Amino acid sequence: MTNAQQTSPSPFAFLRRGPVALILTVVYIAVVTFFLLQNPRALLWRLLFMASVIFIFSLPNGQRTKLTLAGVLLFLLVPLVGSGNPFLLEIGFQVCVFAALALGLNIVVGFAGLLDLGYVAFYAVGAYSWAIFGSQQLWHLHEVAGTAATQTGFPLNGNLFWLFVFGGIGLAAIAGIMLGLPVLRLRGDYLAIVTLGFGEVIRVLANNLDKPINLTNGPQGITPVQRPPLPEFFLNGPISHLLSGLVGREVTRGDMYSLFFYFLAVVVLIIVIIVARRLEDSKLGRAWTAVREDEIAAIAMGIPLTRTKLTAFATGAAFAGAMGVIYAANRTFVSPETFSLLQSITILVMVILGGLGSIPGVVLGASLVVLLNIDFLQTLSLELSRLRQGAGVIPLIGLPWAQLPSQLDPARYQKLVFGIILILMMIFRPAGILPSKRRSMELKEHGDGDAGPVLDLDESAPLADAAA
Repeated sequence: MTNAQQTSPSPFAFLRRGPVALILTVVYIAVVTFFLLQNPRALLWRLLFMASVIFIFSLPNGQRTKLTLAGVLLFLLVPLVGSGNPFLLEIGFQVCVFAALALGLNIVVGFAGLLDLGYVAFYAVGAYSWAIFGSQQLWHLHEVAGTAATQTGFPLNGNLFWLFVFGGIGLAAIAGIMLGLPVLRLRGDYLAIVTLGFGEVIRVLANNLDKPINLTNGPQGITPVQRPPLPEFFLNGPISHLLSGLVGREVTRGDMYSLFFYFLAVVVLIIVIIVARRLEDSKLGRAWTAVREDEIAAIAMGIPLTRTKLTAFATGAAFAGAMGVIYAANRTFVSPETFSLLQSITILVMVILGGLGSIPGVVLGASLVVLLNIDFLQTLSLELSRLRQGAGVIPLIGLPWAQLPSQLDPARYQKLVFGIILILMMIFRPAGILPSKRRSMELKEHGDGDAGPVLDLDESAPLADAAA
């Protein structure tokens, strides 16, 4: 290929220019939104609608244009479509929660290079802090777990939820420091094992702290956990009237709570992204990077190793604590099984899939994993179940759908899919879907853009540990 051919512009290059790309993106969002409103339960239109965020992020326009479009999408179109299908609001809520969790873990693993396999413990600390004080559990401290009758009312006012959001941040940060102190001299596999043990300790404590004082209600979990009272204008104001007109029925308090928690999760995620981006470019963020690259060199440059590592643990844990409080209020139920090792692995998969140290990459990774987990695989399973109940046959092989073994249900293979994703990412794109700028520069320096075999040893350790 000649140099002239290499430098000749593509005939479709004008589609990527600012005004044309902006118009195409707006038209795309409008068309997909229209068809999704016509058929709110269609998986294809739902996935295309969610892909709008990627198109907005890829626009060559300025940040102000991107933020405006993203704001319209998140605060107007998603609630509009979600009024016809509340499941979309649930997806949005879970994407925001897990994106915030992944950003917190990204500080520990991606920025500071400290592999943490017990991260879900901080999530549990935040969730149980509100579950204990925001439920009737304070009335049942001296009763046997599972025997207490549900009463009317709660010991504390529901408005204290907002105070507990900050309380959850503080408690989780303290737990992060408690974890960080004994593991300061560990790294690699040893650090991963200790953090894994810490996560299990928190889960086992939640399982067994039902005696002699019934603090966590043991394996039965705590329910009901109260939600914060909604303002009157939110329940009976123009928002509820508008939604009632859109869905053709009177919206319930549950519908409004779905909308409220979606908005709350989006706002918290935006705050988390701003904080993470500020930290990345700060003196502390550069100190985390220095510690990740070479601890001895960092100490020689005057970076306080102990304080820097503890700050990474505390900051990452604080994000999880806030989301834990919100999760407990949203679900009105908290149990130890929610905070298993699989949750920590899932959050780590989100970070690795998106790109270690990359804030937009981590948000994208969390979105993909959540969609795969609660939407795509589940929808395929439901579709397969529907086909089994019919009289049709599988094309090409002629086997009746009714005889297809239930063991082939796609939802059963969630962990297998995660494992395949990790293996493929390590082979073909070890820096993630959207790698950080620093990581991309390192790959170019080492392998001229070939991201396959040029993993830096220090940074490859978390990847290898996670895959194991």
